[in-house]
Amino acid sequence: MAIVHTVAILALDHVVPFDLATPIEVFGRTRLPDGRSPYRVRVCGPGPEVETDAFALRVPYGLDVLAEADTVVVPGRSERAGPPPPEALEALRDAASRGTRLASICVGAFTLAAAGLLDGLRATTHWAAAPLLARRFPLVDVRPDVLYVDNGQVLTSAGAAAGLDLCLHMIRRDHGSAVAADAARLSVMPLEREGGQAQFIVHEHPPVPSGSVLEPVLAWIEDNLGHDLTLREMAARGGMSERTFSRRFRQQTGTTPLQWLLRARVRRAQYLLENTDHGIERIATQAGFGSPTAFRERFKRVVGTTPQAYRSSFHSSPGESPAAT
Repeated sequence: MAIVHTVAILALDHVVPFDLATPIEVFGRTRLPDGRSPYRVRVCGPGPEVETDAFALRVPYGLDVLAEADTVVVPGRSERAGPPPPEALEALRDAASRGTRLASICVGAFTLAAAGLLDGLRATTHWAAAPLLARRFPLVDVRPDVLYVDNGQVLTSAGAAAGLDLCLHMIRRDHGSAVAADAARLSVMPLEREGGQAQFIVHEHPPVPSGSVLEPVLAWIEDNLGHDLTLREMAARGGMSERTFSRRFRQQTGTTPLQWLLRARVRRAQYLLENTDHGIERIATQAGFGSPTAFRERFKRVVGTTPQAYRSSFHSSPGESPAAT
């Protein structure tokens, strides 16, 4: 008889309920071809009860469960959460020293990082929290554009839905694609999603100081994205030499004029893909990419997926989902 794999889910105060529920459901409902369950799920914590932002949860197991776990999953915690309890961090470090597999969902990566378990490793978290993770833990190689990162023993995932991607990935590692595909079907989820987290990132332009000479220039650029704008034209619009314009632009926005222009064009293309039925060639022209080939190449470089795949994920008619019947 196959050995049952114990999955311990660490619940700390202000745990995000969705992050907590995802591994419970996915691992708990996984079945082998003969119908047996390969996983034993245990929710544990420092005390018998934890608070979420909306309600309290009873926790049936203590931190000692981590000593017998084969996998420990660390869900995210809300912005109201304080530092992780020292005893929880110590239990995670002890588990790591025994070779236990550790995985985080969304901002659960902050808990692993606080325990020192992501130092020197690639890791991800929700794209909105990635800059903070990088600043707070500079020894972590933060990758904000992927759905999950597998370092072998330590794995991290992006937002809450990416936690499901990561759970399915671990099931496939443990029991193969057929078992993982069955678990994915039960979750109404593809076993692999095209593209990474980059397609969900909102590329906001860096703020420009009020009254800056760049304000009217940036507005003019936005109004003329469909034209073949050059650095010389943008500088002339601002009444500066190219060198002075580039220097001031970087000082005030943190990026170059051409990178800013590319992001603006990608944002325009995303809007058109989400809200219109325009063809790729028309959108390429409207957003200023020149040709469909250049549009596809540059869009995928920034967003991480193709324009067509992006439209399939984010465009639907009012009141419908893409698969509504």
